[in-house]
Amino acid sequence: MIDLGVSKLALIAVVALVVVGPERLPKIARMAGNLFGRAQRYMADVKSEVSRQMEVEEFKQLRAEGAAALKEVESSLQSTVQEANANLSDQADIFENSFTKPPLDEKEVLRKSQRQGRSSWGVRRAARPIWFKRSTGMRTRVQSGAARMKRFHHSANK
Repeated sequence: MIDLGVSKLALIAVVALVVVGPERLPKIARMAGNLFGRAQRYMADVKSEVSRQMEVEEFKQLRAEGAAALKEVESSLQSTVQEANANLSDQADIFENSFTKPPLDEKEVLRKSQRQGRSSWGVRRAARPIWFKRSTGMRTRVQSGAARMKRFHHSANK
């Protein structure tokens, strides 16, 4: 860059004062300052864009390296899984040949055939809304047998 000292700047100012004149010198100095500021901002923008492009290139390179490492790990993992499956299938054949399955008894078969879960009677009945139970005369609250007997026995005595 140009080496400007205080003496050189003073010489430029004196020449500008003589050439331009004292009445137009402040306007020209202001305009020169604005142009100098624009040039500095433009240079800063160019520097930031160049550094951003360099970061993008580094990121692309890093991503490519990561993808290659991922493929390598995936292939080694796949080979390990294949080896484990081969070992397990060999051991499963040995296990199946050494044991016989016990026959199922009738109670276990009946228990397995009964429907469990959402389709059971209790769940279906409890899933009905209370307004529907009240409108159809269904019980909405659980009541013990003794309380039910007392309620009906009391109403029968009247």
